Amino acid sequence: MTGLVLFDPLLPLWIIAVLGGLTLIAVAWAWWRGLAGWSLRLLAMLVVLAALAGPVLQRENRAPLTDIVLMLVDQSASQDLGDRSDVTESAATVIEARIAARPNTELRRIDVADGTGNAGTELMRALSEALAQEPRGRIAGILALSDGRVHDMESMPPLPAPMHLLHTGREADWDRRLIVTGAPAFAILGEPVTLTLRIEDSGAVPPNGGKAPVEISVDGDEPRAFMVPIGQSIELPVTLPHGGRNVIQFTVPASEGEITDRNNAALVQINGVRDRLRVLLVSGEPHPGGRTWRNLLKSDASVDLVHFTILRPPEKQDGVPVSELSLIAFPTRELFMEKIEDFDLIIFDRYQRRGILPSLYLDNVVQYVRNGGAVLVSAGPDFASADSLYRSPLSEVLPAKPTARVLDQGYVPEITDLGHRHPVTADLPDQETWGRWLRQVEVEPGEGDVVMSGHDGLPLLVLDRVEEGRVALIASDQVWLWARGFEGGGPQLELLRRLAHWMMGEPELEEEALWAEANGQTMRVIRRSLEDDVGALIVTTPGGGTVTLQMEETRPGQFEARYSGPEIGLYRLANDTHEAVIGLGPAAPKEFEETIATDAVLLPALDAQRGGSFALEDGMPTFRSVREGRPAAGNGWLGLTPRGAFEVRDIARTPILPPWLVLLMTSMLILGGWLREGRR
Repeated sequence: MTGLVLFDPLLPLWIIAVLGGLTLIAVAWAWWRGLAGWSLRLLAMLVVLAALAGPVLQRENRAPLTDIVLMLVDQSASQDLGDRSDVTESAATVIEARIAARPNTELRRIDVADGTGNAGTELMRALSEALAQEPRGRIAGILALSDGRVHDMESMPPLPAPMHLLHTGREADWDRRLIVTGAPAFAILGEPVTLTLRIEDSGAVPPNGGKAPVEISVDGDEPRAFMVPIGQSIELPVTLPHGGRNVIQFTVPASEGEITDRNNAALVQINGVRDRLRVLLVSGEPHPGGRTWRNLLKSDASVDLVHFTILRPPEKQDGVPVSELSLIAFPTRELFMEKIEDFDLIIFDRYQRRGILPSLYLDNVVQYVRNGGAVLVSAGPDFASADSLYRSPLSEVLPAKPTARVLDQGYVPEITDLGHRHPVTADLPDQETWGRWLRQVEVEPGEGDVVMSGHDGLPLLVLDRVEEGRVALIASDQVWLWARGFEGGGPQLELLRRLAHWMMGEPELEEEALWAEANGQTMRVIRRSLEDDVGALIVTTPGGGTVTLQMEETRPGQFEARYSGPEIGLYRLANDTHEAVIGLGPAAPKEFEETIATDAVLLPALDAQRGGSFALEDGMPTFRSVREGRPAAGNGWLGLTPRGAFEVRDIARTPILPPWLVLLMTSMLILGGWLREGRR
C-alpha cells in the first residue's frame, strides 16, 4: 500500500490565483493598519484556498510481480555435434532448478531450431519474438545456451537486461572444412572449367603434414584422389563429361578427433551446354522446304550452319566454263572425309544420288553415325526413285525402306500412340487444327520408332538409334506447308527444333532418361520411357541406406516419384538400367561452415548490458542479483537484475480537507481573529 497526494481543483486555477492575490492584498492592508487579527485571517483564507485546490490522498493496493529470466536453448544442427546436445540439456535442467529456488523469479524457455532454408541459427529472431510477448520491465536476465554460432546478429533487439552466453564447446575441439568456390552454373562441353578448392582447419588442430587427401567423383563414378595443401586455395580444372546436369562431389576423409565430417564434402552441380552446334545441310535441289530448314537452323544462335544446295548437277551440261560460273564447288572430300567428325548433325534434304557423293563418302557417313553422329533425311520423290539414298551404303542405318510409291494426296499428320510418349512429338500444340500435307513417300519401317503417321496411317516420321548414333527419316517434303500457314499450318518450328535437338543428344529430349529436381530436402524424380511400366525406383542415401519407391505415370511416357531426404548430401537413383545422382540441401550449410564454439559473434549482445560468457565445460556459474547498470558477470558468477515490478490491484482516493473540516477551521480562525481585535 502506497500513498500519493494529488490535487483536483474545484475552480479553474486562474480564479484560485486571483483569489490568492486578493487575499494577500487584504492581509497586507490589515497589517499596515495594525489590525491584531491579520495573521488568523490569513490562515483562514489559506484554508479556503487549499480547499478550493481539492487535495486528495491517493492510495494504491499493489501486488508484486515476479522477475522473468529468458533461457534461449539452441537446438540447431551444429548443437548435435559431439556431446553438445547432452551438455545443453543438463545445463538447462540445472538452470530451471536454480531459478525455481530463487524467490520471486520465473523462467521462460525458448527452443531455437534451424532457420528455414539455409538461414542457420536465428537466435536473435527468437529473442525478439520472446521479448515482444513479455513485459520488458519484468525481464531480469537473458541466458543463451548455444555454441555461439549465430547467423542473424543484424536483427539484435534492444536488450532490457543483461545477456549471458553459456557455450557448449570444448577447448580441445577442432574441425576440418572443405570449401569449393568459383563454381559456375553452366559450363561448355569439352572445355575445362576452373573450380577453386580450399581446405581449412580451425580450433585445437593437432600436428599434421600440411596436406590432406581430396577425392573427386562426377555423377557418382569411381573417385580420384590427390593431395591438397591445407589453408591454401588451389585451382582445379574440370571438364564435364556430358550435357545436362553434372554432379561433382569433393570429399576429404574424416580425421581422428575431428568434431564432424559433415563439412568434409562439397557438392557442385554444373549444367553442361554445347558451345556451338555444327550442322551440315545438303539440299539436293532448290524447293520451298529448303528455305524452311535454312530459316530454322539460322534462327538458332547456338547453331553453326553449313548449307549447300546442288544447283548444277553433273548431268547438266550447258557448255559454260566452270571458271565463269558464280557457284561454289561442293567440297565433298573436305566435308565427308576430313571434317565430318566436326559436325553434330548432317541433314539430307531431297538429296538423290547423282555421282556427287561416291559410295566411299557415304560409307564414311555410315561410320560417322555408328560412332555417335546424327543423320536426318527429309525425303521427297527422290527417295522413291532409283537414285534414292536408300540405294546406297546409307541403307545400313536408315530406319525405313521406300516402296517406290509416292502418294500425291492430302492428309493431316497424326501422332502415333508411341509418339505421344516420345519427347520429340509428345504434347505438340494445337493438334486439332493442323493443316494438311500434300505428298508422302510410302516406306516400310524397320527397327525404328514411328512417332508420326500420314496417309492411311503410313509411317511419316521414323526415329532410330544405330549403335552410338541417331537417324531420323521424314517421309515427306511438305513440312514447309505448316510454315506457310496452309489450312491453318502447324507447329513446324517446334517439331523440327525438337527433332534436331534430339538427334544432337540434348538431355531434355531423351526418350529413355532418369533425372531428379531438388527443392530443399525434397526431390522430384522423373523417369521418361517409351514403356508402359518402369518398375520401382531405388534411392540410395548418403549414409548407404536404400529406399524403394513406386513411380506413377503422370502423363504418357513420364513417371514421377517424390522423396524427402533426411540427410544433406549425394543421393543415387536407380531404375532398371538407368542411374542418376542428385545433391540435396545447400552445397555449404551455414550450420557447418564454422563449427568451433565461440563468443565472438555474440559480443555486441553481451556487452550491451555488461553480461558475460561462460564455458559449460568449466562448470555452471552461480547466480547473483546486481543493480541495473552495474557489471553483471564475474569470475564464476553471472548477474540477474531484480526489476521490482508490481501490479496495482485497486486505487482509493480520500479528500484531505473535507467540507466540514474546512468550515470548522475557517470559522474558528475568523472568530479568533475577531475576538483578538475586539479585546484590543
